[in-house]
Amino acid sequence: MNDQNERPVATVRTLEIVVAGLLFLLGAVVIFDSMRVGAKWADDGPQAGYFPFYVGLLICFSTAVVMYRALGDRAKAGKAFVTRGAFRLVLWMLVPSSVYVALIKPVGLYVASTLFIAFFMRRLGRYPWLTTIVVAVGVSVVFFLLFEVWFKLPLPKGPLEAWLKLD
Repeated sequence: MNDQNERPVATVRTLEIVVAGLLFLLGAVVIFDSMRVGAKWADDGPQAGYFPFYVGLLICFSTAVVMYRALGDRAKAGKAFVTRGAFRLVLWMLVPSSVYVALIKPVGLYVASTLFIAFFMRRLGRYPWLTTIVVAVGVSVVFFLLFEVWFKLPLPKGPLEAWLKLD
């Protein structure tokens, strides 16, 4: 690997600080909302927000400790959490998976799944076109038969299934 791929995208310290900050905000939202619905002990017992309020406090306290320790740990400031090369591999999974999820509503689950499987077989597996098409279409057909015919569980369909009158 070259030096470009080994440079860190983010350090352990940076990500600990970011995650602690986000979780602190989550705890603050829980506290705020608990107080909104009532976080006291009433005559008939605890109000709806009583226990969530204390859970929110625990989250805020814990993440404040993590944040304090991360800010003081100089060793983690230079330690790579993920390198550019490893991050590129993560993106090779994340971007097509996100596109797949985005395609489910407009084109249907089966067409999106066929395209998803075909992309990974062809691009990453380097399978021949015939094998890629047969497997991608075959898996979608098997899933259609399994879910729609056997289990009678309708899944999102798109215009192709409507045109084939499969909905």
